Amino acid sequence: MLVKTYGSAIHGVDAILITIEVNVSQGKNFHLVGLPDNAVKESHHRLVALMANIDRKFPRRRVVVNMAPADIKKEGSAYDLPIAIGLMAASEQIIGEGLEEYMMMGELSMDGGLNPVRGALPMALKAKEEGYKGLILPASNAQEAAIVEELSVYGCNHISEVIEMFDEKKMIATTKVSAEELLSQNLNNYPFDFEDVKGQENIKRALEIAAAGGHNVIMIGPPGSGKTMLAKRLPSVLPPLSLDEALETTKIHSVAGLMNGDQALITNRPYRSPHHTISDAGLVGGGTYPQPGEISLAQNGVLFLDELPEYRRSVLEVMRQPMEDRMVTISRARVTVDYPASFMLIAAMNPCPCGYYNHPEKECVCSPGVVKSYLNRISGPLMDRIDLHVEVTPVPFSDLAEAPPGEKSSMVRERVIIARKIQEERFKDQLKVYSNSQMSNKDVHVYCRLDESGKSLLKNAMEKLNLSARAYDRIIKVSRTIADLDNTPDIRSDHLAEAIQYRSLDRESWGL
Repeated sequence: MLVKTYGSAIHGVDAILITIEVNVSQGKNFHLVGLPDNAVKESHHRLVALMANIDRKFPRRRVVVNMAPADIKKEGSAYDLPIAIGLMAASEQIIGEGLEEYMMMGELSMDGGLNPVRGALPMALKAKEEGYKGLILPASNAQEAAIVEELSVYGCNHISEVIEMFDEKKMIATTKVSAEELLSQNLNNYPFDFEDVKGQENIKRALEIAAAGGHNVIMIGPPGSGKTMLAKRLPSVLPPLSLDEALETTKIHSVAGLMNGDQALITNRPYRSPHHTISDAGLVGGGTYPQPGEISLAQNGVLFLDELPEYRRSVLEVMRQPMEDRMVTISRARVTVDYPASFMLIAAMNPCPCGYYNHPEKECVCSPGVVKSYLNRISGPLMDRIDLHVEVTPVPFSDLAEAPPGEKSSMVRERVIIARKIQEERFKDQLKVYSNSQMSNKDVHVYCRLDESGKSLLKNAMEKLNLSARAYDRIIKVSRTIADLDNTPDIRSDHLAEAIQYRSLDRESWGL
């Protein structure tokens, strides 16, 4: 007897429909075909033990399980549930009526318990797209899948609940979740706030500009000056996630297996801070079985790289194309997958190996030329993609002890949201341009025109400060964002002057 059940495979951050065809006929042996990996093949032994433990019989006849389409690699143990239900229906141990109306996935333990799987949200989106009546998943994945509207999601703890659904028509309660309510409830739920930062007003201003325009930032300063503390608070001033952004971010974390059982949706912008020993594949994604890397997990959020010169050169260089394209393509012999990579890069570094170059109180002990050599560990093309260079100095004791609390993140975020709305209106007819940092050279000429005084100021700054040519466009883009924060249509000289001071590492005299 032939029975078909339906599951899905994860390809990149999306799901592909998989049809599991189970045929039980005269003969012997068990055959599992359709390009399964070792984890899928091992389901045979799990299912033999499982069916004995739930008082069912594994068919002692010729069993062929085909997973179609046969040219797509099937990975993981999540196919246990559809194979088990298909086996019982094909051997007439349960009534298989209505199986074609449901997609199901789940790993089975030997006592019949359902263990969580990766990629529940992409599976739910695929089930809705294909027109299935419902999706059957482990209970720990139900909250995440239930974010998808107009799809019945059944969270089960044991295979007996699934059997009863088809054999006895005893339907369990569906899981209900409201994405809009989750987003509104967690709007201001941030663990860190700018009001905790004493002093450093110029650095907070630079991060506000970065948040308003989506600009990348590098902070350079001695140990203990507050670089990491400031970076951790940047997500709290970014605009709240839209529903589409939240779903996109949740899909990536779901595929990577980072969703908790009680977590239905990523409601705050991600903040990722990988250690400097990370590999190329760990940062951009990949591996034997491709998985999203840190730059994709930071989608719609912040990627913080502390001690930037300590990262291997090859690791930093692989970021260059994803930073430009906001997409990373992982190519292997049999498969090519795309992962989104639209993130804000916040980097931090000491000014020299000892950490005290330009320190107001402590003396640098590095020999001549070492400071410049230390900075040269970061390539020019990578530095070219960083808009704001911010020098961070230690906060005096008097400011730490006596300064009142700083401005709340919620107040800064209000100004950032207004600036982002101006940019949204400006680029509404542009494809894949959402903020000032993403403007092309053509867009810069259209939206960032300077008056004569502005041109003169910029020319003098380029000549007197010996700024490099790559600083030109960056200064104009940042000044456009500063003008948006001031809610002015034109870029004024004071906007340009403020933007110029954020290019310190481009000055030829820096580090000499």
